[in-house]
Amino acid sequence: MHTNLAKPITGLFLLMVLSSGLFAQTGRFQQAASYQMDIDMNVQTNQYTGTQVLTYTNNSPDTLDRVFYHLYFNAFQPGSMMDERSRSIADPDRRVGDRISKLKPDEIGFLRVNSLKMNGKDVVYNEVGTILEVDLSTPILPNTTVKFDMSFTGQVPVQIRRSGRDSAEGVRYSMAQWYPKMSEYDEQGWHANPYIGREFYGIWGDFDIKITIDKTYVLGGTGYVQNPNEVGHGYEDAGAKVTPPKGDKLTWHFNAPKVTDFMWAADPKYRHDKLVMDNGVTVHHLYIPTPDVTENWVKLMDYTPKAIEYMSEHFGEYPYKQYSVIQGGDGGMEYPMSTLVTGGRNLSSLVGVMAHELGHSWYQGVIATNEALYPWMDEGFASYAAALTMAEIFKPNDNPLRGSYAGYFRLAKSGKEEPMSTHSDHYDTNGSYSAAAYSKGAVFLAQMGYIIGEEARDKGILSYWNTWGFKHPNANDFIRIMEKESGLELDWYKEYFVYTTKTIDYGIKEMKAAGDQSDITLERIGLMPMPIDLVITYKDGSKEMVYLPLEIMRGEKPAEAGAPQRIISQDWPWTNLTKTIRINKKADSIKSIEIDPTSRLADINPDNNKVEY
Repeated sequence: MHTNLAKPITGLFLLMVLSSGLFAQTGRFQQAASYQMDIDMNVQTNQYTGTQVLTYTNNSPDTLDRVFYHLYFNAFQPGSMMDERSRSIADPDRRVGDRISKLKPDEIGFLRVNSLKMNGKDVVYNEVGTILEVDLSTPILPNTTVKFDMSFTGQVPVQIRRSGRDSAEGVRYSMAQWYPKMSEYDEQGWHANPYIGREFYGIWGDFDIKITIDKTYVLGGTGYVQNPNEVGHGYEDAGAKVTPPKGDKLTWHFNAPKVTDFMWAADPKYRHDKLVMDNGVTVHHLYIPTPDVTENWVKLMDYTPKAIEYMSEHFGEYPYKQYSVIQGGDGGMEYPMSTLVTGGRNLSSLVGVMAHELGHSWYQGVIATNEALYPWMDEGFASYAAALTMAEIFKPNDNPLRGSYAGYFRLAKSGKEEPMSTHSDHYDTNGSYSAAAYSKGAVFLAQMGYIIGEEARDKGILSYWNTWGFKHPNANDFIRIMEKESGLELDWYKEYFVYTTKTIDYGIKEMKAAGDQSDITLERIGLMPMPIDLVITYKDGSKEMVYLPLEIMRGEKPAEAGAPQRIISQDWPWTNLTKTIRINKKADSIKSIEIDPTSRLADINPDNNKVEY
């Protein structure tokens, strides 16, 4: 739901905007937020109290009469939308199922706002599930800044989904989605989506957080520890003497600039390992040392820096100075500068999950498309980045995107596929959501290399980072980057692969002798058109390529390194179901004909892609 409850700009103000030359900029803007919070955690009751000062800047052209906060922990209550959805969907998340419906009062999660003022004046607010609806007595004008003062109380739910306490691995606190968080407002209006278990979207902000907790607990998460020589636990400066505070509690002070969220985790049993990379990034690992965890987490410290280095080179320079991998949560979940990962994994699984969640630092953390609307642009792109990173680290012999293609093919043949443009909360099944967001999203990027050439695709990925970092791009923004990099028209690719479930299926229909020449006829069986790389292998071992770009591409991809020499390049209009090519070789000299030997084309029926003679 994207309810636009803002007033349109009219009259004199519109005239002022037009005359100032700012009107052209009002289509895209970024709201700004600065959070200052003081939290006191009671580890006996699992409840906490907090104060929040939110400095909010309305950079939009709209006057805001209302604002909305997310109260995510309220999802973990019997009868919540997450509970109802988890019990009614055909394939419930096994981690959730009907567990929420059975929570006792001391096991539920909640966030309760006790008071809220804007610029010192009370506002009217109403808690509606996981959303706080706030009516403002004084509207927030364009290009103005206001201050919200809040007090709130929270209770940490038992570990079910992402956040929680006392996980199956014994982690006390995975504190994600734990504070009242201002909803995002962009050119599409408010995004006050109820929390039913899917994705997140947020304002880039600066977070100054003080967490007071039992002094035996070790913390980690988003941001930089501001008082390392007071908290110790491995954060202290080299040679510094840490003096334990008087009393039972210790205050941890974190600062996190320009991030969309703030996660922290805490456990008295955490071991904290850290390493400073050559580029100045500090890698933190926090985990509970046990026989089935310690060995692989120690080894992981060899891989996390390698992954950061590879992704920084190929997807854009990592912009922060720390990254924390923390045992916690219910699987693997990404947050700014950090991730929660379950600990009891074999080494390959542990590195793979770390690499995937790290990939989100690029696509969820910095580029930060709206995951609710474009989950494939985050999950799919992170999956793509992780696959290439894992291939670099472990150097397997097979195609690193093989799993993503297989996942997409299963989805396409399942009869349950929905367009990737479906809002992430509204997929009919969890399986169709996951396969679309993760697998088909990764295939979208891999196949882009087939369409425009891998060199142009890779340059485009870096250009995307440099152009759209910290700007919340959408699907069209990405396509435009690739069009500019390649010189080709690509709107058709986005429209078919994102907005429809039409599939690709090309086949070799026949080959006929034509004297000293040969006629090869191809057919389009699927409903989605694509350019075709057709490789002809001759009996003498030589190879040649026939390249058939779509007419609507308005150009050709350049010859790719390692590909056979092109002998023919002809447009194939998408309206034509068949295409016949004449080559200047006798039919009896041909050993085989194959469509896309590189297997980058997401053709759902490869059996008709190759003919041997």
